[in-house]
Amino acid sequence: MLIKTLNGKTPFIPEDCYVADNATIIGDVTFGNLCSIWFNAVIRGDVNVITIGNKVNIQDGAIIHCTYLKHPTIIGNNVSIGHNAMVHGCVIHDNVLIGMGAIVMDNCIVESNSIIAAGAVVTQNTIVESGSIYAGVPAKKVKDINQSDFAGEIGRIANNYVMYSGWYKTEE
Repeated sequence: MLIKTLNGKTPFIPEDCYVADNATIIGDVTFGNLCSIWFNAVIRGDVNVITIGNKVNIQDGAIIHCTYLKHPTIIGNNVSIGHNAMVHGCVIHDNVLIGMGAIVMDNCIVESNSIIAAGAVVTQNTIVESGSIYAGVPAKKVKDINQSDFAGEIGRIANNYVMYSGWYKTEE
């Protein structure tokens, strides 16, 4: 893994987090507890701040970045960022699933209890409504989520990634 200080800013990663051997974390990045950063993920806090909550999993090949002098990236709790997703200069609230290959662009807000479908492109300045699924290119609201079903599913994914990271920690 590459954990690099840049411009006097060193990533803060609690001991209970898992970072894959070839993940890259640079600069002004702060993680909460029980996070996992998977293979080939890049989290680059070189031009602004990246703040990540508790129990966030950043899956293989995902990229988290921010926008110089404009937009930090803020990620809430219990967020799953799917394989090869890109999250850039935006705010993602709690209990969100960003699907595989999705892109969330600058100055977007993804409200709590929402899903960004695999392959969706959430264009600049979009506000994703709480309790909804956004899909397509450009991403649009496609339906509301049954909140009782949704809460369990997002929690299950977040908890599974804590379990998966435990497997890797015991093999180190």
